[in-house]
Amino acid sequence: MTQQHAPAVDAVRGFGLSAFSLAGRRAIVTGGNTGLGHAFSAALAGAGADVFVPSITPDDGVTAELVTGHGRRYVSMEADLTQPGTPAEAVRRCVEELGGVDILVNSAGICLLADVEDFDRTQWDPMVAVNMTAAFEASHAAATQMRRQGGGKIINIASLFSFLGGRQSPAYAATKAGIVGLTKAYCDELAAHNVQVNAIAPGYFATAITSATRTDDDASRRIVEHIPAARWGDPADLMGALVFLASPASDYVNGHTLVVDGGYLVR
Repeated sequence: MTQQHAPAVDAVRGFGLSAFSLAGRRAIVTGGNTGLGHAFSAALAGAGADVFVPSITPDDGVTAELVTGHGRRYVSMEADLTQPGTPAEAVRRCVEELGGVDILVNSAGICLLADVEDFDRTQWDPMVAVNMTAAFEASHAAATQMRRQGGGKIINIASLFSFLGGRQSPAYAATKAGIVGLTKAYCDELAAHNVQVNAIAPGYFATAITSATRTDDDASRRIVEHIPAARWGDPADLMGALVFLASPASDYVNGHTLVVDGGYLVR
């Protein structure tokens, strides 16, 4: 064995499940009290992280139970992240309550629907504010804190509609495509500071936001027939992907959008 190969071999030899541990990490999950946010909060806590949830939706106790059930700390903050300065305040509060910020998950999002001729600024503006601007402001504040700490992870929640059209919701497609662009732009500048910025693009998942589609037999059948896995996704299907991107196991993964869609995009 040559001397130059020894460090690489040592790293391979020492690899284990501890690479996926989040023990001692402090995580922010925006919108963590609803939908996929429940699964994200539970996944991070299950891997060892304390969780701070700023959300406009009042805490109903579910997220708290999911996090504290793993023996981790849970702190909530009722906050409208579309208000200027509020995302930065959420980061400040997390540092105050938990001692720092190692992981940011930009999970908060909304999807308003209308036919193209009826879709105007009354739908466009709030979606841009929640899905795009709030994620940008939270990322900006978290990145500043992470650079001070020497590193961190920012995980943006994109969508299949980052890549597809947005029938009845051009704002959803536009903001989710924008989230992928933001992910790449932040990666390009922050990688040198040991901050990894990636995204997850969920496919069709069984959450409240898709309930109308899932209860429409024809619409649901068309979607499932397009998915090689032949089923709607369960929020639990995203938990492993999130832990991977939040953990040291993904330290050399940067600027990537990980699609979790049961194979939808291959058809």
